[in-house]
Amino acid sequence: MAADALSIIPGAVLRNLSDKLYEKRKNAALEIEGIVKQLATAGEHEKISAVISLLISDFTYSPQANHRKGGLIGLAAVTVGLTSEAAQHLEQIVPPVLSSFLDQDSRVRYYACEALYNIAKVVRGDFIIYFNKIFDALCKLSADSDANVQSAAHLLDRLVKDIVTESDQFSIEEFIPLLRERMNVLNPYVRQFLVGWITVLDSVPDIDMLGFLPDFLDGLFNMLSDSSHEIRQQADAALSEFLQEIKNSPNVDYGRMAEILVRRAGSTDEFTRLTSITWINEFVKLGGEQLVPYYADILGAILPCISDEEEKIRVVARETNEELRAIKADPAEGFDIGAILSIGKRELNSEHEATRIEALHWFSTLLVRYRAEFLAYLNDIFDPLLNALSDPSDAVVLLVLEVHACIAEESHHFHHLVSYLIRTFHNNHVLLEKRGALIVRRLCVLLGAEKVYREFSTILENEIDLDFASIMVQALNLILLTSTELGELRSLLKKSLVDSCGKDLFQSLYASWRHSPMATISLCLLAQAYSHASCVIQSLGEEDINVKFLVQLDKLIRLLETPVFAYLRLQLLEPGKHTWLLKTLYGLLMLLPQQSAAFKILRTRLKTVPFSENIKRTSSANPYSQILQVTEDGNRNQVTDSAINFPSLLLQFENMQQQHRNHLKDQLQSRKSASAATLSQEIQRYEEAHSSSLSEISRLPSGAPPKGIS
Repeated sequence: MAADALSIIPGAVLRNLSDKLYEKRKNAALEIEGIVKQLATAGEHEKISAVISLLISDFTYSPQANHRKGGLIGLAAVTVGLTSEAAQHLEQIVPPVLSSFLDQDSRVRYYACEALYNIAKVVRGDFIIYFNKIFDALCKLSADSDANVQSAAHLLDRLVKDIVTESDQFSIEEFIPLLRERMNVLNPYVRQFLVGWITVLDSVPDIDMLGFLPDFLDGLFNMLSDSSHEIRQQADAALSEFLQEIKNSPNVDYGRMAEILVRRAGSTDEFTRLTSITWINEFVKLGGEQLVPYYADILGAILPCISDEEEKIRVVARETNEELRAIKADPAEGFDIGAILSIGKRELNSEHEATRIEALHWFSTLLVRYRAEFLAYLNDIFDPLLNALSDPSDAVVLLVLEVHACIAEESHHFHHLVSYLIRTFHNNHVLLEKRGALIVRRLCVLLGAEKVYREFSTILENEIDLDFASIMVQALNLILLTSTELGELRSLLKKSLVDSCGKDLFQSLYASWRHSPMATISLCLLAQAYSHASCVIQSLGEEDINVKFLVQLDKLIRLLETPVFAYLRLQLLEPGKHTWLLKTLYGLLMLLPQQSAAFKILRTRLKTVPFSENIKRTSSANPYSQILQVTEDGNRNQVTDSAINFPSLLLQFENMQQQHRNHLKDQLQSRKSASAATLSQEIQRYEEAHSSSLSEISRLPSGAPPKGIS
């Protein structure tokens, strides 16, 4: 066949085709074009094939660059000569041209672009069958190191785009796998090339690029963080166009794309995060039931973005979060409550307060809407919710308490909650001091003060750590005396002597309040059980009146001047009716150091009591059978305390205080023993350190000093 070709094409033409001068190669190519035209007119296609084979074997695959250049221009000339009949020879012509795109010589690669350009102009639509190979070659040439090759490749690229857009033979299904593979390339020139093709193909009405968007969406998002501003703009423009198409399309595969958006929402690049969260926002509005299985993943992307450094991202994330939470999905339709709770549990550990708050809002929402399903996962989330009570943010703690209050509608959950709080306060006294009042007051509002205080008292009654029990009771007592939220509880306690509910509450609190003398006295003052308060004061021993006691007493004296105890101060206007109140207050006065501010406050208050010479007081040895006699009007009022067994309560108080005294003695003894042991160890070490020196001295002759001593 090569011999046939040599007889067809003159030797001089073949020599000029491999000449180093471009003009000679061009003229030779024109002669070949003319010869091929004559052969095509005569229908001599076998001879044309022979000519093509000669050009391929002796020229395009030649080791000499000029031969390869000549071969490429010759193949283009053959195609031009064939005109409308070129399609049947493309299988021979195109492959060697495509192979030349990989040539080491940049000029050969340039002529390969030129040759394929001329071939494409002739065959147009018949060219499509080689599209994927041509696209792959152009993709590589777009990043060529030679500027001239890049320029030639761009010209060829534009022509190929024109051919594709006007062709009805282009197969998007065959092209997408190649596009998906190339989308991971990082070269900026290749990225521009790819975005350009995506944009062009999307503009063709007959090509459904939107249907294949999940295949290359991740690659487009990856380009948003490119260092080139131009590439970021092109990728953003393409994404914006697709998002608009999604809004207008009735059939969109939201699920696959949602997975991509969730990943990209966690990008380190700010622009990528903003675009991702914007897309998610639109998906939540448009996706409907398609997105139900992906709600947990979407929430996992949204919650961190709520605390993003960029305000635009925070705004869109909050809006999306509200949209998502407003959707009332059915667990039967694939709404995975467990997955949502798992995301919320994870975000409770977020370093950002706003994210933790929104996670708790989700807990509240799910608990209200799907209580039974929520409680089914309680074992997985209860401990993290309890741990969240130690959160540094007050806002977070208040929300945690709301969730716990909702859970605590079941009594065993309520007991677990209060037990955990006591255990936490036991292990973290700083938390009790700084956050204890906030937690207790909020629980009282959410669950009822009486219920909360009864539960605290029941658990603390059997507390083994007596020191902590005393501290905890004092804290609860201070909250009781100062918090507006506990006003109704104080009102009920005031009726302890005349109302069965008040009596029951008083006795319930007394069971643990007896850990602290001052808390017990305060409780008695609230309950107006003044005779018992006086007895409690009288029962105190020398060991009980220490610095801690005096500090607590100082607080109580100052509290007596607050509105909470206004009723008590008004009762002092009738000292004849409230002799035991006076005795209690004077008892407290006697316990205070005279130079203290509390002593002066209480003494000043007692000086204002309007004592009358007509007042006579008689009291039996048993204060609980007290009779007050007011001689001024001749009336006799008897205080009936028989409803509460105060002597029994006093005995319980004294027993508890004795336990505290014994505990204090044991502590002191332990400290002494520890100090003695430490001292003994120091003496032993001292003796061991000096024993060698003493031995050396004993071995010396009489009158001779040890070595080193003169």
